[in-house]
Amino acid sequence: MKKKIVVAITGASGAIYARLLLNKLQQLNSQIAEVALIMSDNAKQVWQFELDNEDYTNYPYKFYAKNDFMAPFASGSAKFDTMVIIPCSMGTLGRIAGGISDDLVSRAADVILKERRKLILVARDTPLNLIHIRNMATVTEAGGIICPAVPSFYNKPQTVEEVALTVVNRVIDLIGLDNDSYRWGE
Repeated sequence: MKKKIVVAITGASGAIYARLLLNKLQQLNSQIAEVALIMSDNAKQVWQFELDNEDYTNYPYKFYAKNDFMAPFASGSAKFDTMVIIPCSMGTLGRIAGGISDDLVSRAADVILKERRKLILVARDTPLNLIHIRNMATVTEAGGIICPAVPSFYNKPQTVEEVALTVVNRVIDLIGLDNDSYRWGE
């Protein structure tokens, strides 16, 4: 069954992760029914600053405004399978953990959790304070998956993109898409 995926990009540092995920989703489009995209204003600024472009406008996915509560995935009846927030700011994490649905990102995350579907938060901050850790625990206990943007190095990546791709490949695995990537022991 093809996946319906919401991708939310927040203003945390790590626009490279979002770009690589969107690229990967395009490559795996035969497994995907729909991708919906939300970007905060800060996410657009961070993307421009970190990646020196506005290529987020070039993806073939439907963009939804951060306050568009008429978006289909603002309701469980739309049956989106998965939501990925990449990168996920600590503010976004805190609002989700607190059940505060004050924008489309936090509302969609709330819907995904209440429907017992897959919520993946690619947390991108360090160091963590106790509030961050407790918020991660709360989201985990509610059924969400915290996937910190912590790369692996056993595949011997040679570029920054290859390093970041180790995180994105884990996210692709968590979504449940078939992906040709490095596997330990192969």
